[in-house]
Amino acid sequence: MAVEEDVAQEYVPQQKKKEPSELEKRRKKIEPGSLMKAEMRPGGGDVRPSEGDQAIYHCTVRTLDGVVVESTRSDNGGKGIPLRHVLGKSKMLIGVIEGLTTMLKGEVAMFKMKPSIHYGEADCPILPPSGFPKDDELHFEIEMIEFSKVKVVSEDLGIIKKVIDDGQGWESPREPYEVKARISAKTGDGKVILAHTHGEPYFFTFGKFEVPKGLEMGMGTMAREEKAIIYVTGQYLTQSPLLSTIEGLDEVHFEVELVHFIQVRDMLGDGRLIKRRIRDGKGEFPMDCPLHDSVLRVHYKAMLLNDKKTVFYDTRVNNAGQPLEFSSGEGLVPEGFEMSVRLMLPGELALVTCPPDYAYDKFPRPTDVPEGAHVQWEIELLGFEMPQDWTGMDFQSIMDDAEKIRSIGNRLFKEGKFELAKAKYEKVLREFNHVNPQDDEEGKVFLNTRNLLHLNVAACYLKMKECRKSIEACNKVLDASPAHAKALYRRGMAYMEAGDFDEAKNDFVMMAKVDKSSESDSKAALLKLKQTKQEVDRRARK
Repeated sequence: MAVEEDVAQEYVPQQKKKEPSELEKRRKKIEPGSLMKAEMRPGGGDVRPSEGDQAIYHCTVRTLDGVVVESTRSDNGGKGIPLRHVLGKSKMLIGVIEGLTTMLKGEVAMFKMKPSIHYGEADCPILPPSGFPKDDELHFEIEMIEFSKVKVVSEDLGIIKKVIDDGQGWESPREPYEVKARISAKTGDGKVILAHTHGEPYFFTFGKFEVPKGLEMGMGTMAREEKAIIYVTGQYLTQSPLLSTIEGLDEVHFEVELVHFIQVRDMLGDGRLIKRRIRDGKGEFPMDCPLHDSVLRVHYKAMLLNDKKTVFYDTRVNNAGQPLEFSSGEGLVPEGFEMSVRLMLPGELALVTCPPDYAYDKFPRPTDVPEGAHVQWEIELLGFEMPQDWTGMDFQSIMDDAEKIRSIGNRLFKEGKFELAKAKYEKVLREFNHVNPQDDEEGKVFLNTRNLLHLNVAACYLKMKECRKSIEACNKVLDASPAHAKALYRRGMAYMEAGDFDEAKNDFVMMAKVDKSSESDSKAALLKLKQTKQEVDRRARK
């Protein structure tokens, strides 16, 4: 009896076939002999346009006996404005697309097209003009003025950018950056309507409607010192101080040189804390900024936002010319000051305008600063040092450093800076993910320290009235050490604050069972729980 053996076959995943684009589908329908070309004037170079390029061309359509049906040229009844299309993206006749891709810059050619590749194409994306002979074979005379690579800024192709000279860096302006640019503008037929290429550049603030919407969107893709032409169609031409008259303009070509822009950051999103970069720093933003807790060195000048801009402190004058050195993340400078410095590059000079609640109303106030004062800081970041990396350190050194950071957190907690304290504890917990104790003794020390940190986090959340997160932090301790009395106590307090009185009672009772020395704390907690529940019931009855 024959026995069939299983043959192991290697599984080869089938690659999903790429769906052909709409243009590719249309090209497959072209029949041989439906498009014929006759060169009337040779072009220059050896490069031809391809899909994604913008082509600018004149086109005149005639019947086979020479009657003009449609034209862009003024001497043939058109407006004199050449067509401008992005191949593969603009809605175009398939015959015109195929013809353009065979042409050189400056070339003039005559294309004989059958109806199936102009307006007579099935499902043609363009409707023929009224009375157009869409079922006739026609001549299309095309002059290729120019073609180039472009960036499509808006999906509807209403804003297109052509780069003339590349800029410097990667950053582009955005709201509410302050911009200086030289701008000139022409209509589609080449008429100059704006010339601002000499003298002082035009200054405007992004997002303030000081330039047409389409121009601003195009400039939002430019780098510093970049030169470009931005093609803007009518729906994106909004009135502005730069271009006050837009009536009758179907399209404008803006030639732009982005001279400079100042990075302006709305740090809170409400316009109250504003950071302006006056001088660029060194490095790449934001990778080379002191985003993480670091030791920073800055010079700064502090002024009141009054008529006189009264200076009340200057490190170069009041600090014997020495810079201020401080550790970030420890509440040692006003919150608005630190938020701004964290987004600076070494060597950068910035001007920060700060409201009182992020300046000195919640920080030890200098004698010359009245309560409720808005201030301005001129800050220069000289440099910063990142905290010590634990890689390569022995276990005891790591634990000593961890305790040092935890002590800073404890100080911040006592000062009522619970968010900053929590950040310190969580920083150590993140680093602990990469620490591997080598023996039982180290493991015990590590576990105890980690439990303490989780309970510190829980205490912060409790003070911040985030009871559920406090409970979650306690659970992390109890998962590792189920008989941890302090974790039971803290979780019980969080349950009580959240109104889960039965859960709170269970934790307070359990803590006395697992640790006899905590009986007095357990009784006090149960008494407080009883009083809290009675108060809640009294309010409910009332």
